[in-house]
Amino acid sequence: MTARSRPPAHTDFAVMCAVGVCARLSYAMARTPVLALFAVALGAAPEMIGLIVGISTVTGIIFKLPSGALSDLVGRRVMLIAGLAVFALVPFAYLLVSGTGGLLVVRFVHGFATAIYGPVAMAAVADIAGARKGELMSWFSSLNIAGTLCGALLGGYLLWRLPEGGAAAIADFHTIYAVVGGFGVLALALASTRLGALAPGDLAPEARRSLRAIARRFAEGVRTIASDYRVIVTSSMEGLQNMALGALEAFLPVYAVSVVGLNAFQAGALWAVQIVATLAAKPLMGRIADRAGRKPLIVAGMALCAGAFVTIPTSDSFAPLIALALAFGLGEALVTSSAAAMVADMCERRHYGAAMGVFGTYFDIGHAAGPIVAGLLLAASSGNYFAAFLPLAVLLAAGTALFAFTVKETGNGTDSIR
Repeated sequence: MTARSRPPAHTDFAVMCAVGVCARLSYAMARTPVLALFAVALGAAPEMIGLIVGISTVTGIIFKLPSGALSDLVGRRVMLIAGLAVFALVPFAYLLVSGTGGLLVVRFVHGFATAIYGPVAMAAVADIAGARKGELMSWFSSLNIAGTLCGALLGGYLLWRLPEGGAAAIADFHTIYAVVGGFGVLALALASTRLGALAPGDLAPEARRSLRAIARRFAEGVRTIASDYRVIVTSSMEGLQNMALGALEAFLPVYAVSVVGLNAFQAGALWAVQIVATLAAKPLMGRIADRAGRKPLIVAGMALCAGAFVTIPTSDSFAPLIALALAFGLGEALVTSSAAAMVADMCERRHYGAAMGVFGTYFDIGHAAGPIVAGLLLAASSGNYFAAFLPLAVLLAAGTALFAFTVKETGNGTDSIR
């Protein structure tokens, strides 16, 4: 595609958003609540259910950094198409699953979808955004979250409607995963036919034919970003915030129902308020960050999350829990609207992929660690939620202080590819 015929940046961004919604809808539909119930239908024990649900996060932790760094070399479009091909093809492998071992393997492979696509898509949006990184990356992230929410709802709806007078049969799950694959195919088709060239790879054409050159430049990009203290600490803010979020996802419903005495609908409303607050506030917070600076928003958001998180176990009724869920959602919007953009500001455009890979790795580590650490602390404290949540809140506060006093904000990048 020539420079003259290439779509403008706003068109590429719109296509990226549409692709992101379809891809995230597909992935969420495959996971929540369908995956765990599919494992139960296959006879999985509780520990196997946990492993099946969590194994895709392991894929992301291992492969997000290499995927992002590789996109710096061979170009965003190549890697995006590779990740979207996993979204499109792997869901149909669920139709062949007849046992828990097979489901575990398919789930691990399915994790490559977000491991490849996630950091590369964020790097591509950073390429397009230039000085508007906070705003456009926040819009992209919010729409991805909306796709995730729609996918979970659609998966649950189909799982409710498909069975005929009883529990869902294996064939019902296979039908759902066929629909999952359909949305993955749609995402791949949109990217293949409507997306512009995006940022080219940093290797000259002749160098791409040399495995040694590719390996050398790959190692250079990974080393440059992984050794940057500012990138690591800033990415850790997202990781710590996501750790608290993961703990709340796992245990806020349990606390609300078993300790406070709320019903299941009220417990679900707490999660809904938190996610809607994040969705609504992120684009505005991103725009503010582009103009007023990212660091103050990250510090304020982390403080708000830590305060809300540690106060939740002291609340004994629905109204204060709703208020705290809203506060946590706003804090999450402050952090997530600025952290990824700040990481991108810290590095050259040719290293955006590696930077988003590091960022995504910390995101996944935090999300995986939150429920595990909170569960261990609850067990150690004999079910005392305040005693379990307090150390995590202190960790958030300590990390925020480290970030506030040691990381200096750089100017917003303006090196858009357009």
